[in-house]
Amino acid sequence: MKRIKCLLACTMLLVNFTSFAQESDAQSDYDNLPAGYISDDLFIYMHAGPGNNYRILGSINAGDEIKLTEKQENGYTQIVDSKNRTTWVESKYVSSKPGLRVAIAELNAKLADNEDVNLQTTNDLSKANREILELAEKNEQLNQKITDLTKQLSQTQSQLSTQDMAIKKEYFFNGAIVLVIGLLLGLILPRIAARKRSSMDNWR
Repeated sequence: MKRIKCLLACTMLLVNFTSFAQESDAQSDYDNLPAGYISDDLFIYMHAGPGNNYRILGSINAGDEIKLTEKQENGYTQIVDSKNRTTWVESKYVSSKPGLRVAIAELNAKLADNEDVNLQTTNDLSKANREILELAEKNEQLNQKITDLTKQLSQTQSQLSTQDMAIKKEYFFNGAIVLVIGLLLGLILPRIAARKRSSMDNWR
């Protein structure tokens, strides 16, 4: 009984492994096939063989991407759909270029990308404008400081000029006073000396 169970388990593992290998091979084959598209009809039927007399396996939507096996017969083309089913559809519905739905989707994607770029550009522009305004304000502040410093320098120079003039006037007046005193002394002292001499002469 245990042997039978072991054999069943091994058989199940082998079957699962084989199925997984087949799926991997099928997926690899699907990826290597050239791409194609279903044209812009609403949907078309997929057949088991190249003709309407073959069994219908399902339908495929317009614009769906498919893989082409490059087999054609009786106006039908063999394809592999996204579910990895190998079927036949009428060749007139098969195109190597994306259909309108795919093109619109691509345009919408590009439009969304452009909107993102425009939004980023707008944000960058707003940021740049804010920085320009900040720099303009700082420049105005610096200009105001320069104006204030210029006024202070002018006032200081005016004060220094006034002080220099006052000092020169003071020197001039002091010199004039000394000169007047010297003149007065020059006039008075000789007279005093002469009076003293005349007094001394009278005493003799």
